[in-house]
Amino acid sequence: MRNRRTLSTSAVALTTAGLMALGLGAASAHVSVAPASTTEDGYSQLTFSVPNESETAATNKLEVQLPTEQPFTSVRVKPMEGWTAEVVTGALPEPVTTADGATLTEAPLSVVWTAEPGAEISQQEYQTFSISVGRLPEAGTTVMLPATQSYTDGDVVEWDDEVVEGAEEPEKPAPSFLTTAAVEGEDGHGAHGAAAETPEAIDAEPAAASTDTGSVSAVGWIGLVAGLLGLAAGATALVRTRRQA
Repeated sequence: MRNRRTLSTSAVALTTAGLMALGLGAASAHVSVAPASTTEDGYSQLTFSVPNESETAATNKLEVQLPTEQPFTSVRVKPMEGWTAEVVTGALPEPVTTADGATLTEAPLSVVWTAEPGAEISQQEYQTFSISVGRLPEAGTTVMLPATQSYTDGDVVEWDDEVVEGAEEPEKPAPSFLTTAAVEGEDGHGAHGAAAETPEAIDAEPAAASTDTGSVSAVGWIGLVAGLLGLAAGATALVRTRRQA
């Protein structure tokens, strides 16, 4: 009988640990990017999903670094209420020759969004930020877009770790995506469709779907509460087992 009680208590403890692990894992979220298209030599709308991860402060600024080895020649910002946006243009580290044979010495280097008072991203909230960019580099290129997230208490989080395929995800992964080749006969609205020919065509398309990190966070807290309830049940079972033994 005692062995059965011990096994029962152990099972409760293992279940509790699993629930807590699921809860804590789901509660975490990253700054991520969802491209409307990844087709080489085309234009795409990039939508950044930014969750607020601080328990005491709000997100009031986001800066996204743009590629410089294969720079975008066109960057447009989608306006959003309560936030100001600036496309920062500057000198490239080295001149770049485009597919058209032109030599670039300057290009858009970053995009900075700053919240107006009252528009910050608060606890348990997230926001999306969209830009139209082009042209995308050749197929098979990983486009890294390191992001800097600033909080009202002065804390700054750098999302700039490189994500390596097949390796464990880093703690602060940089938003990134992989470009793909054009597929003949597709309409250009999917990740593998034909390249959009102009930034105006991208502006007319609906925003890309992005991960609802608010819902993810809610699921995480539900999992955490379930884990704590399981822990309490496990402790109660352990006390009863010791008394009956």
